[in-house]
Amino acid sequence: MNTTISKKGVEKTAVVAYMEAAIKKLREHNTTFDLDLLQAITRPKRQILVEVPLRKDDGSYTTFQGFRVQHNDARGPFKGGLRYHPNVDLEEVKTLACLMSLKTAVVNIPFGGGKGGIAVDPRELSQREVERLTRNFTNLLGENIGPDRDIPAPDVNTNAQIMAWIVDEYCQKHGQLLGVVTGKPIELGGSLGRDEATGRGAMIAAREAAREKKIDMTKAKIIFQGFGNLASFGAQIAEQEMGSTVIGVSTSRGAVYNKKGFNLVQAGAYYRDNGSLKGFPGVEWMTNEELLEQDCDILIPAALENAITAKNAKKIKAKIIVEGANDCTQTEGDKILNDRGIFVVPDILANAGGVVVSYFEWVQNLQNHYWELARVRQELERIMVQAYAQVSARAQEYHTSYRESAYIIAISRVARAMQLRGGV
Repeated sequence: MNTTISKKGVEKTAVVAYMEAAIKKLREHNTTFDLDLLQAITRPKRQILVEVPLRKDDGSYTTFQGFRVQHNDARGPFKGGLRYHPNVDLEEVKTLACLMSLKTAVVNIPFGGGKGGIAVDPRELSQREVERLTRNFTNLLGENIGPDRDIPAPDVNTNAQIMAWIVDEYCQKHGQLLGVVTGKPIELGGSLGRDEATGRGAMIAAREAAREKKIDMTKAKIIFQGFGNLASFGAQIAEQEMGSTVIGVSTSRGAVYNKKGFNLVQAGAYYRDNGSLKGFPGVEWMTNEELLEQDCDILIPAALENAITAKNAKKIKAKIIVEGANDCTQTEGDKILNDRGIFVVPDILANAGGVVVSYFEWVQNLQNHYWELARVRQELERIMVQAYAQVSARAQEYHTSYRESAYIIAISRVARAMQLRGGV
């Protein structure tokens, strides 16, 4: 992966910086790994760039740039989301594909890492145009995706319907291989519990961290930066299953906060009706940045990359940070948090619930045997708790942060798989 700072910001170098620190620590404790092999893990195996054609409803013709980066498949097929957003570029996709390799390794599921997307704003297209664009992209990816090769999933501005179109287009040419993607509708082989998985996984991580830090979850006050999939499900689980109080949430337009908490169901209904939380009664309206600095027990940034920086890390008052968003803490900010004694559960562990349940969906597709929701939740709980315990143990052994510990575990697993396969 290129370590040059791109025009979009330093987030493109944060993952590489974390990896290099982990590699250094790993080499101090385990010299059986070749340094060049470890460094190779920072670079993707394959980068696919395509021009995706679209005949629009009015008859005009245009193209959009599409990407698929396949980072590492030593531990299994590439796995990662597809996002439709005008700011998607190769550097962003490379970073996220690398994170997926680390994420699947740290929770020890048999996948590698991939990521992809199209540089398009789907809100400017009709549904029929989005469908045609998706089908054309699927055809351009061709043999590069498949249940034993590379398995996309929903991400920013993509959803179960888009996955259904990919399934249909792929299966027309390759037969009924529903496992080509995950995050599908239940009717097409999707898994129960997939919609809540990322939020549930994050709350399991938050609960385990609170236990270590002697914080009673029934008395914990939690802030979510975000009100999307992770935050909405995570907030419900926090209140309804763990007895915590959610005191702040945000959208792209701003945030609401009340130190005593507020009614999440009513807030969700207000947001759906108004497209914003501004004006919701009984709360204080503030910016996303201001919300991060409010007093709480657990802060879950679940919206933006680079949410925590050198500037605001000095002002954060949370006891625990659970990184719901990918790549949300810059390296300078991470150092400040560590120096201040703020406990951080890193993104490659904290938000891995989604890919874990994607793995369950893939397994169910391969077996053509589907699980009850209770089993999905039970298996997710088992994997997340086990992964958290392993990160905790390695952090104690190496006298390092949980972020560095998670990276050390992930990199060592990928490196070991590459060694065993040979040819490197």
